[in-house]
Amino acid sequence: MSKLTIYQYPKCSTCRSAVKWLQGQGHELQLQHIAEQPPGVEELRILVANSGLVLKKFFNTGGDVYKSLDLKNKLAKLNEQEQLELLAGNGMLIKRPIVTDGHKVTVGFKEEQYAQAWSIV
Repeated sequence: MSKLTIYQYPKCSTCRSAVKWLQGQGHELQLQHIAEQPPGVEELRILVANSGLVLKKFFNTGGDVYKSLDLKNKLAKLNEQEQLELLAGNGMLIKRPIVTDGHKVTVGFKEEQYAQAWSIV
C-alpha cells in the first residue's frame, strides 16, 4: 500500500470520485483541503516540476475566481513566480485534485490517467 497526498476540495464531485477510486485501489490517503490549506509557492514549484505539465495546467480555468480575476486575459502577462504566488494565495484557483506520492504528480481526475499512474498491481 502506498501513501498519497491529495489536494482536494471536499464539496467537489471530481475530487470525491478521485478519492473513492484511489481508496478502491488500496491507497492510504492524506487529504489536504485545497481552499483552507493551499500548497505554498515552493511546494507548487515542486508539484509542477514533478508533473511534467506547464504551470497553466494547474489553474482551475473553469472556476469563478479565475473568471472574476479575468485571468484568461492576464495570466500570460504574469511571470512564473507571480503565477505561483497567485495559486498559493487562493486554493480555489488551483485545478483539483492534485495527487502526489512525492515523486509523481497528477492533476485533475481521469480514470484512465489514474489507472496508468496510481494502479497497484
